[in-house]
Amino acid sequence: MAIVAVSVAPTGSGVSVGAYVAEALRVLEAQQRVRFEIGPMFTTLEGDLAEIFELILRMQEAVFAAGAARVSTVIKVDERRDRPAHMDEKVASVRERLRGRPG
Repeated sequence: MAIVAVSVAPTGSGVSVGAYVAEALRVLEAQQRVRFEIGPMFTTLEGDLAEIFELILRMQEAVFAAGAARVSTVIKVDERRDRPAHMDEKVASVRERLRGRPG
């Protein structure tokens, strides 16, 4: 199980890239296997790493298909093999520590 932060955006396409990002996110909305959460700078994906990489390629292609001539993609991977990892658990663990309780 992997948790991946990804940002896919065109470069040289002006100041606002929201329309391009929306096209990339349509790829995620059209599938059911990889869980995702949209953030202001990155989208977090949770699932099988091979499936996630395949989706990222499709997201990048969607931005090209929307008219971008150049696309920049940033990927950060957290893969655990000792036990399943879930993005909600990672956030909950930090929030517990903020309340002074060991996670």
